[in-house]
Amino acid sequence: MKVSHLLESVKAIGVLRARGVSNPKTPLETLRTIKESRVYGPQAALVRHSARVFPDQVALADERGELTYRELDEQSTAVARGLGEAGIGEGTVIAVLARDHRGLIISMIAAGKLGARIALMNTGFAKPQFAEVCEREQVRAVLHDSEFLGLLDALPADLPRYLTWVDAGTEIPADAVTFDDLIAANSTEDLPAPSKPGGFIILTSGTTGLPKGAPRTKVTPMATAQFVDRVPFPKQGTTMIVSPIFHSTGLGTWLVNSILSNKIVMRRRFDAEATLAAIDEHKVEMLVCVPTMLHRMTDLPPEVRAKYDLSSLKVILFAGSALTPELSVRATEAFGPVLYNLYGSTEVAIATIATPAELAEAPGTVGRSPITCEVRLFDDQDQPVTEPGAKGRIFVRSGAPFEGYTDGRHKQIIDGYMSSGDMGHFTESGLLMVDGRDDDMVICGGENVYPQEVENLLVERPDISDVAVIGIDDPEFGKRLRAFVVLEEGHRVEASELQAHVKANLARFKVPREVVFLEELPRNATGKILRRVLVDYELSQ
Repeated sequence: MKVSHLLESVKAIGVLRARGVSNPKTPLETLRTIKESRVYGPQAALVRHSARVFPDQVALADERGELTYRELDEQSTAVARGLGEAGIGEGTVIAVLARDHRGLIISMIAAGKLGARIALMNTGFAKPQFAEVCEREQVRAVLHDSEFLGLLDALPADLPRYLTWVDAGTEIPADAVTFDDLIAANSTEDLPAPSKPGGFIILTSGTTGLPKGAPRTKVTPMATAQFVDRVPFPKQGTTMIVSPIFHSTGLGTWLVNSILSNKIVMRRRFDAEATLAAIDEHKVEMLVCVPTMLHRMTDLPPEVRAKYDLSSLKVILFAGSALTPELSVRATEAFGPVLYNLYGSTEVAIATIATPAELAEAPGTVGRSPITCEVRLFDDQDQPVTEPGAKGRIFVRSGAPFEGYTDGRHKQIIDGYMSSGDMGHFTESGLLMVDGRDDDMVICGGENVYPQEVENLLVERPDISDVAVIGIDDPEFGKRLRAFVVLEEGHRVEASELQAHVKANLARFKVPREVVFLEELPRNATGKILRRVLVDYELSQ
């Protein structure tokens, strides 16, 4: 097994060269970047690399305009100097609560230059969640957008805080320090390198409780190889990231695009039509999003999409929540064969990626594993599941190892493969299909039901826009299914009609006993349904 892993690593080096990540003509620059990554962490090392080789290439474009790689490198150094003078340095945990813009990017790079650990906070946090996570992660400074000033009331008054972005018309405290202040007041001369990288704390989605902290101190070049092995990233081109960068997919794709010296377009808030307009304006070649965003862009009327020239778009890479077969087909019809479905998690990193051809073969598939990754299925007795079509628990071996949660817990590992927490099966041709969360399985009258199967069936109907199915305690059957349905605008349908539709297509025990109609489903920033909110939902009498 160790020999095969070594061979995979050698092949991965070839992938990096073939995709233009490493240049054999400049071996010293490649070695320097690898060496700096081991000290600064990838976020600072990769930007420093692009600032050396393509200093005048635009690094990012947000609502405030554009910054080149040289400017991004210099401004992050000035911010790092200002934070360092305030006592923030190696080992310090910094929380950043910011939307996608230059302030978030500069925060991450500056933390790397200081050797500080940066905790990427969810912009959807309520005050109690934010305060609890800051306490658990031992945060010693907060970098934040002005819109989140109210959340900081729950933190100690003497905790240092800096504004990464100030909305127009916002009244900020008289003693507030902004990133613009730090950039204006500090030198851009290089700081002494830290002795070791501070790393990241990436929070899990928290769909069933308080998000857990998943630290990553080091990111190997193999992680980049996993992305570019199955996805054709631009090189010195343009990518738009609308998936939140505080989550794994947004962060990972920003890092890969940075080492490829791409221009990265970002916006603080997602809007479906505005995203198409930005693709047209910036001639975007790759779009990174979550399935909910893809759904909203696909739902735009054809005449709205036709207003924009999308011919530059070669890749739509998405991850974060399940892709339904129905959306896979409709989005391909709307945007062409450009969809790439990435499956992974904060803990296991990348597991598989589906290409456009694979999505055409099996709509909704998550595809195959990239280089240095491997997926296996195990049953409840931890025995391998190998028969096509047979369901099992999904386990992943990855070149980006998980270090364990910050609270000391860990995921189950079998023979070097880590649990993803999902159930799935392989098709006859070896494509992975995800059937739902392991802990979402509902036992109804002794029968195992995976709600995603019912959800996929219902959402195929033209009168349904969105759906979630959960298990509810039942004194007779143990659990019963309850469906939450969002109808397409202008449509009306009775609960009995939807129940009859499920009964006509699936086993009787998979029919929801109750159907609740909502205006929208509760989702987090990556589009995952907040099932704990639905479990606590009280039906009106």
